[in-house]
Amino acid sequence: MAVSENARPAWMKALLLLCLWDLCYGQISYTVSEEAKKGAVVGNLAKDLNLSVQELESRMFQLVTGSNAKYFEVNRKTGILLVNDRIDREELCESKQKCVLNVEAMIHNPHKLYRLEINILDINDNSPVFPRQSVALNITENMLPGDRFSVPTARDMDIGSNSVKTYKINSNEYFALDMQSDSAELVLQKSLDRERESVIKLVLTAVDGGTPPRSGTMQIVINVLDINDNSPVFTKPLYKVKVHENVGVGIKILMVSAEDADEGVNGEVSYLIIGDEENSAIDLFSINRVSGDITVEANIDYEEHPAVELRIQAQDKGHSPRMSRCKVLIEVVDVNDNAPEISVTLLMSSVSEDIKPGTDVALITVSDKDSGANGKVDCKILAPSPFKLQLSYKNSYALVVNEALDRERVSQYNVTVLANDEGTPSLSSSNVITVHVSDVNDNAPLFPAPVINFSVKENSPVGVLMASLTALDLDIGENALISYSLIHAEGSRVSNLMNINSHTGELYSLKSFDYEETKRLQFKVQATDSGVPPLSSNVTVNIFILDENDNSPVFLPPYSEPGSVNSENIPYSAEAGHFVAKVRAVDADSGYNALLSYHMTEPKGTNLFRIGTSTGEIRTKRRMSDNDLKAHPLIITVSDNGEPSLSTTMSIEVVVVENMDSVQPSLRQVPVKEENFSNLNLYLLIAIVSVSVIFLLSLIALIAAKCYGTDGGFSSSSAPVVTTHPDGSWSYSKSTQQYDVCFSSDTLKSDVVVFPSPFPPADAELISINGGDTFTRNQTLPSTGKVRPCII
Repeated sequence: MAVSENARPAWMKALLLLCLWDLCYGQISYTVSEEAKKGAVVGNLAKDLNLSVQELESRMFQLVTGSNAKYFEVNRKTGILLVNDRIDREELCESKQKCVLNVEAMIHNPHKLYRLEINILDINDNSPVFPRQSVALNITENMLPGDRFSVPTARDMDIGSNSVKTYKINSNEYFALDMQSDSAELVLQKSLDRERESVIKLVLTAVDGGTPPRSGTMQIVINVLDINDNSPVFTKPLYKVKVHENVGVGIKILMVSAEDADEGVNGEVSYLIIGDEENSAIDLFSINRVSGDITVEANIDYEEHPAVELRIQAQDKGHSPRMSRCKVLIEVVDVNDNAPEISVTLLMSSVSEDIKPGTDVALITVSDKDSGANGKVDCKILAPSPFKLQLSYKNSYALVVNEALDRERVSQYNVTVLANDEGTPSLSSSNVITVHVSDVNDNAPLFPAPVINFSVKENSPVGVLMASLTALDLDIGENALISYSLIHAEGSRVSNLMNINSHTGELYSLKSFDYEETKRLQFKVQATDSGVPPLSSNVTVNIFILDENDNSPVFLPPYSEPGSVNSENIPYSAEAGHFVAKVRAVDADSGYNALLSYHMTEPKGTNLFRIGTSTGEIRTKRRMSDNDLKAHPLIITVSDNGEPSLSTTMSIEVVVVENMDSVQPSLRQVPVKEENFSNLNLYLLIAIVSVSVIFLLSLIALIAAKCYGTDGGFSSSSAPVVTTHPDGSWSYSKSTQQYDVCFSSDTLKSDVVVFPSPFPPADAELISINGGDTFTRNQTLPSTGKVRPCII
């Protein structure tokens, strides 16, 4: 059998409770009204704790002894929590709004501790109680109807609606009860007369809001005194005075005066400013209780208190003092101590640059807390601005666009608005209005120049980046997003030659270019922005094809005939320096790539001939000897000056003969000794020089005529070009014709050779002028459209 709870020592209980504190399983709340009868059901603990009735008995469920446990008990058979003792909420919690009792319950095997929170509900079981059973009021007989007298209030221990709600008095002819928020006042309804009734007894009843309501009473004994039946009288009921704001503290502004017809202390008057919680301005002034002088106590602000009304009370010093009141109206005179205030309301977050003049951008309201001239405000804009102020109505303005805007010139305006009042001295304030200008598509894309030149090497692979074009658009956003496109020239389609990236303006080739076919490409590119409507501009693009060394030198006739055997005859008696032959070659390239040099290879051990590196003239080095061969095969190589260098080889067989008269003169050469100069040679030289001069004059005239001509259209170069080459030669070109003129440094043995380029056919014309030599060959050259005068 379990040990009785009452038999356990208190310290053991406390120790056990401390040990089981960590085993506490949550908290359960119940509600019960105070004064509930013993045995009243509070709640079903077995159900709320998820315990069976058998567990309650077997595990000895019980309430832990404490200050609050005595009020409750648990029925172990049902698990119901019951009221065990009288519960008085006012005794336990006094006047607290919420009354809660905490009770611990414990179960054994194993030990578990539960915490119960029981809310005690208030019932209307207490009546209102006055602090005293009766109270006495001494009221002079000359009190006026309407005078008020405070009475004590009752206290109710209950809370909420069960507390005191109203007061009432018994019916009488002198007083009525006026209820305030938390108090009650007696209001005199009829003048008192001590001789008629010296004592008036009233019963004040306080009633609470419970159901049924409870009440308490108190007796009020009013003693009517027959003294001091004259009240002080002010000289006038209303005093008026004007005071400037910010007047100094301590300055006297007015004196009020009241007289009492009584004598002695009943006729001595003291003054008092009646307080009013709603009138904070009374703290600005003070009054001398004896003299009635009103002085300034704190700083006076017209904007807070343009006028102040004081209620002054005059009271005598009788045993039952009498009083009277008057009003003092203080008019505060404004001084200019407030600057104007500017309020701005923007009508749009940003202004489009194409906005029409006269459009409102913002509304501006100015105000001044001062009055009169001090509150009159003028508003204007500081500094030049494309905006102006337009008066809407009094103290309200509109910020209006006054002239056209240009975002590209100014994207943001800080408009300073200045407001001045008309006070003396004048006060002012300013406000900066930030106006953002939004973009419209009013600027076309612009290229850096109307004509842009680029260069690209010939034979560049297809798809190579040829050039990159960039246009600038002063607009922003979509209006500045540029796309590029090619414009086809009349009679040609540039899109077949190249492609342009519409986003970046990069030009890529669609074919490999040949300098010998095309020297320059000219076309137009259009840049268009993404605005609405879109704007565009064009640029002329010149792409110059740079020459590469992609053509090998080619020998000119008579040594260029494929499969032919080239041979030259020289006499056995030829001296050193004897002219054997002259070979000529051309290169379709230009510049250094066409600068040619000649080299010769002899049979090993011969060392009989030499060749001019730049002229191609083959001459003997020494006289013939009996040991020399009669036939000498020579290998002639011509190389250009390109990187890498290209070359061409041909062979000439030189035959040594005893007698040149028996040999038919060769068309390739006129062997002659350099030392001999016959009359025939002189006549021939004069004739050839004359023909050369005429040819040169004709060539110069042709060049001059071509230089003044024009050649339009797309593809190769359309203007005459005169080019000076590193080897001393110059070339003249117009359209598809090119002339190269070459002269050697030896003026006595110069050749003027006019030949077509690229390579002429075997029957081309060759005019050779050899110093001291005879005219050897003259053939007709077909027009190939390209002639290069070459100086050798």
